[in-house]
Amino acid sequence: MTTTCDEPGLARRALTRAGTLLPGLLVAALGTAMAFGVNTLLPAVSALTVAVVLGVLVGQFLPEPARAGLAWATKKFLRLGVVLLGLQLGLGEVFGLGAGTVIAVVVTVLVVFFGTIALGRIVGVSRGLGLMVATGFSICGASAIAAMDSVTDNDREDVATGVTLVTLYGSAAIGLVPLIGRGLGLSPEHLGAWAGLSVHEVAQVVAAASPAGASAVGIAVVVKLTRVVLLAPMVAGVSLTERRRRGTTAGTGKRPPIVPMFVLGFLAMMLLRSNGIVPAGVLSVAQVSTTLLLAAALFGLGTGVRLGRLLRTGRRGLALGALSTVLVALVGFGALALTGAA
Repeated sequence: MTTTCDEPGLARRALTRAGTLLPGLLVAALGTAMAFGVNTLLPAVSALTVAVVLGVLVGQFLPEPARAGLAWATKKFLRLGVVLLGLQLGLGEVFGLGAGTVIAVVVTVLVVFFGTIALGRIVGVSRGLGLMVATGFSICGASAIAAMDSVTDNDREDVATGVTLVTLYGSAAIGLVPLIGRGLGLSPEHLGAWAGLSVHEVAQVVAAASPAGASAVGIAVVVKLTRVVLLAPMVAGVSLTERRRRGTTAGTGKRPPIVPMFVLGFLAMMLLRSNGIVPAGVLSVAQVSTTLLLAAALFGLGTGVRLGRLLRTGRRGLALGALSTVLVALVGFGALALTGAA
């Protein structure tokens, strides 16, 4: 028979643990609510971007008792948010784009990812910042940066700078993409595909494609979400590289996983969506929940940033962001032309 003499002790430890985490969880909830409030007032500004900026500001004055809960929330909410992200796109929508467009997506993501890492070395930014910018600009902005950060060992300043650059240059693309598209005489479908390939956040993609009409927006969103699909293999590949580079984790005797469980969860959710068995109402709730979880995680990441160090990386980070923006625009446009996708 199982003894119950330890149950009071277990209960006390659980209460103590909950009490330790509660201050940080409350701060994360408040920060997330504020981020959504700003996004409601200014829809063009991503809630994820606002969350990380608020986190940076709050982190300069955050009392120590709140940090444990924030660290826990950042790790757990990030991974759960990435898992739910898989429900946003099914394989049928990807295949519906046609082979040419899918090839253009894969080529653009790979060339921009590795090209930005190389540019980061030339510009002279840290390895972590180069990886964050490469991930955010090639795949899906702040969400991708947060997911990649979870399998690497980066300074919080690198993460915050990466999100800031995604916001800055993605916002600039909102005005430039339709302007250039009109100048080149692109059809709405071509402009939509190019916006989906070259703009970073989903909200930014919608805004950039909107002047060309509903058909452009529809294509742009599906192309953009197809880039999101590549988040899983890219994170898994970097995780494997980190496993080889770092070896065993100091003091634990364990090695980083080959494929993180949350990446497998992401793929499982995508397959579930592909089967068409998830009700539309559930998908809508999952979409909002994904943004909530990722906003809370990015808020937590932001609280670990020290502004002095962040500002010191400014000029080189801006240069890398500009170069990567030009790279993704040119490669995306060229890939569409070469594959006959538009």
